[in-house]
Amino acid sequence: MKTNPLAQEPSIIAGGCWEDNGQEIKLGVPKEYSFAENLRYLSKSPNECLFQIKDQKIYRALAIEDETPILEISMEHERVLTIRFLAGTAPTRQSVRLEVARYVSEWFDLETDLLPFYALAQSDVLLQRAVESFYGLRMIGIPDFFEAICWGIIGQQINLPFAYTLKRRLVESYGRRVHGDGTDYWLFPTPQAIAALSVHDLAGLQMTTRKSEYLIGVAQLIVAGRLSKELLSGAEEKQAEKMLTSIRGIGPWTANYVLMRCLHVPSAFPIDDVGLHNAIKYVLGTDQKPTKEEIRQFALPWKNWESYATFYLWRFLY
Repeated sequence: MKTNPLAQEPSIIAGGCWEDNGQEIKLGVPKEYSFAENLRYLSKSPNECLFQIKDQKIYRALAIEDETPILEISMEHERVLTIRFLAGTAPTRQSVRLEVARYVSEWFDLETDLLPFYALAQSDVLLQRAVESFYGLRMIGIPDFFEAICWGIIGQQINLPFAYTLKRRLVESYGRRVHGDGTDYWLFPTPQAIAALSVHDLAGLQMTTRKSEYLIGVAQLIVAGRLSKELLSGAEEKQAEKMLTSIRGIGPWTANYVLMRCLHVPSAFPIDDVGLHNAIKYVLGTDQKPTKEEIRQFALPWKNWESYATFYLWRFLY
């Protein structure tokens, strides 16, 4: 029997298209969406531990309420994502199935209308080439708030390959392993798991003392109910950024990264990001990195699209 639990909430899934067939869910996607382009982005690190890509399909486990569905995500038909539940893990409750749909929609930012961004990019000296190169790429999100903050902290002042190595060590030491269909899947550690650790516990992962303190401190704030995705979502952007930067270990770069990747704030802008500077240098073909004031001038036409502009420019490098 087909059901449509999103019928009363049409804004959740792009196009209002949802179909629940028991062992699979189908999601409608916007015309300006390329599964292949998003797959290329997700394939950029061979050391990713939270999902796997095989035969043009994405596999990952999710922890929702007390269920742990294992997903296979593919695009077998134009403008329709298919989410299959593997190894007998199809959720038994409609609420969990709804959260699976929400998660995938948020992961691929399916609700955002990219047409205005593409329109402004057509005459933009930096974005025109980026949009032509990566058309259909979405702001790949990190829907789990704690994971997003941890990833921002882990990535501070180190190269991307080592950041992935640290993430894998953290996940495989303190996350949860799920076995299904002959494959192991990993779930990111919960705030409760990290809040109970000491700096000494994380030292063996080659995590610096400060990063260990930051991760544990954030986890403890979340466990205590003093920090959450909901609290930030209900705040104005500048207030949300201030709430984040008031936390030890979270500066403007990490705050804007979380606002971009987890809350999908369109105007979040990590202007001090080295990768952004290098990407602009690459696109312009110059020897010198741009100054912050030059970046501000470049960004004037990007108003309320700063996060997407940054993400597309990053794509030249990552």
